Amino acid sequence: MTGLWRLPDHAVIGGKKYEIHPDFRDILEIFSYFSDPDLPEFLQWEIALALFYEEEIPEEHRLPAMEHFNWFVSGGRPQAAAPGPVLLDWEQDAQIIVADVNKVAGQEVREAPYLHWWTFLSYFRAIGEGQLLTLVSIREKLRTGKKLEPW
Repeated sequence: MTGLWRLPDHAVIGGKKYEIHPDFRDILEIFSYFSDPDLPEFLQWEIALALFYEEEIPEEHRLPAMEHFNWFVSGGRPQAAAPGPVLLDWEQDAQIIVADVNKVAGQEVREAPYLHWWTFLSYFRAIGEGQLLTLVSIREKLRTGKKLEPW
């Protein structure tokens, strides 16, 4: 059995196996560097690759390593070519995200010694109605100039 039915714990790049750090906390830490406007993009990627892979990636494998990282963080799905505006901030919205994820997971996910990013994403995608959906819809209305409800 292959593909999305297994939780990946390594990448094969240029014929070499590289162990990765797939815990959701590792990925969220990497996201914090990508959202830092003071870091140039090349440095964001240097940090991301250093934190995601257990060993240094040789220069000739950097691009495939970056592509694998993007594939991994999108849950094994192709990423949209032109993502829309950012309506969610993993750090700013952390308390709301974790509250809704905990509800779906039936546990405090931050206390789990290990939780694979794809499992976390599955919980996240199953949130449905709740605080987070309300927050994102308000941001979308503000972004598009639509009228907000009085509440």
